[in-house]
Amino acid sequence: MNLIKIVSLAFALLFVYFVVVQYNDPDPEVWMPIYSIAVVACLSIYFKKAPHAYVFIIMGVAYFIASYQQWPPQYEGVFWGEMKMRSINIELARESLGLTVCSIAMLIMAALRRKI
Repeated sequence: MNLIKIVSLAFALLFVYFVVVQYNDPDPEVWMPIYSIAVVACLSIYFKKAPHAYVFIIMGVAYFIASYQQWPPQYEGVFWGEMKMRSINIELARESLGLTVCSIAMLIMAALRRKI
């Protein structure tokens, strides 16, 4: 398996995990589709059915803008060792970081798309 397939599959599996952990989120109907779109995008690279690299760049920019907008008014951390939410700022920080991961992944997918 070449590097392009390994990287795209690794990101796809990461985003599948992101989708799965949203089942107990207060608003899974928002976050499951957001991460599912990232899964499909990564799998399109894996199966060499990807659209033009510009599509991934646009997705990466959109995820980044959403991440910026989601950033909490006051950062209180993300409390990695705990699953419960102590404040809305923690939840917003987690959501923002998830969107940032999506943004970075889409930009990597754009680079990979240019190589297939």
